[in-house]
Amino acid sequence: MPEAFAAFRISLDEQGKPVDAVLLTVNMAFEKMSGLSRTELISKKITDLMPEIKPPKTNLIKAFGHVALSGENARIDYHAEHLNRWYEITAYRFEPRCFATIIRNITEDKEEELRNRYLSNHDSLTGLYNRHFLQAEMLRLDTERQLPISIIIADIDGLKLVNDTYGYSKGDLLIRKAATIIKDICRKEDIITRWGGDEFLILLPQTSDRDAQELCHRISNKCRDAYQNSVPISLTLGAAAKNNPDVPLTEVQRNAEDLMQNQKLQSYMKIKSKFLKSVYHNLIGKSFETEEHVRRVRELSLKMGQRLALPKSELNRLAVLVLLHDIGKVKIVEDILTKKGLLDADEWEKIKKHPEAGSRIARATEEFAHVANEILSHHEHWDGSGYPQGLKGEEIPLLSRIMAIADAYEVMTSGRPYKQAMTSAAAAGELRRCAGRQFDPELVDLFVKALGL
Repeated sequence: MPEAFAAFRISLDEQGKPVDAVLLTVNMAFEKMSGLSRTELISKKITDLMPEIKPPKTNLIKAFGHVALSGENARIDYHAEHLNRWYEITAYRFEPRCFATIIRNITEDKEEELRNRYLSNHDSLTGLYNRHFLQAEMLRLDTERQLPISIIIADIDGLKLVNDTYGYSKGDLLIRKAATIIKDICRKEDIITRWGGDEFLILLPQTSDRDAQELCHRISNKCRDAYQNSVPISLTLGAAAKNNPDVPLTEVQRNAEDLMQNQKLQSYMKIKSKFLKSVYHNLIGKSFETEEHVRRVRELSLKMGQRLALPKSELNRLAVLVLLHDIGKVKIVEDILTKKGLLDADEWEKIKKHPEAGSRIARATEEFAHVANEILSHHEHWDGSGYPQGLKGEEIPLLSRIMAIADAYEVMTSGRPYKQAMTSAAAAGELRRCAGRQFDPELVDLFVKALGL
């Protein structure tokens, strides 16, 4: 679009200050831009053409007045709010109290500039402020006038577990949900920042430690019954306040982080237990792994372990293995887990990945890492034809071999929608047939004898 041209005469008040400008002449581009004819435009006031610059927004009039009275040219970026457009206006004095303007539509350039400015100050995932913006704000607000200044550090509990269990896309949803909870609780003037991958920092000018602690309490309460796709939302928070102007704000931040970490250590087991419970129930809800199935496999496995005179510590590990052995299936879509017909090659490959996924989940949790290798190996076969590592014979961990037999027997005797249940004798016969190929032959013999079959 050609550049628009318009000439104006400034009108002054009794004190000689510019208060408005009257349109003298325009070109066709200005007519097209305004949507009015030259006849309609001539003698109109600038405040009629640009209603949003009326007092108290008179900076544009003052700038034009300065050009008309002093002769100093000016370039102004002007936002026409009623049109939602940006214009670059360059003004030149051509006689006393008169000025001419060249007007160029810069909406696209300005929107790109504003977009880049927004992205430079905001986190792209949550829309919260980012670390770069907050560091500048901490310098700006670290003044005695803002005291007391409080800082809250909020850390998402179990994000690594969520990423390892469900994938990073689910982890991102959890981060967004946590950010929304914090935004809903905080005040508009509070500066909420995504400080790191799983961490938020809230800067609270003119806020006492007591008020910051109350805010932490409200955020925690909001999280208590909050879930993102069946995953519980849990935040550990720490708050500290600056009351002394001589204390650096960075020290207050470190204090808040220390308090948060101490709180996290105290609640570590509770957090992991709540998360794994949700994963376990999610798995049960989308597969045939019922609580009754798990209970029966545990009973059968422990009976074998006791026959082998395993120490109590190994029996405890065996019980944990039974509970978590299929936890990796939580990453598999329900349609595959519940499919009644034969799986195709692609579906089977996805199923075969669940021991590795389950092992990663266990390794990410300190109290369950001790069965990660057994989870990884529970689909290995005695003859080396299993997966995922192709282990053979006694290379397969003993607890994995025990549980594999108990699990197969329970599935055969309880049945599935796609497979009729067998009698105990028939299931024992199938175990014997597969001994030496799929199962440890000595353990099969022990298991069958333990059941009196």
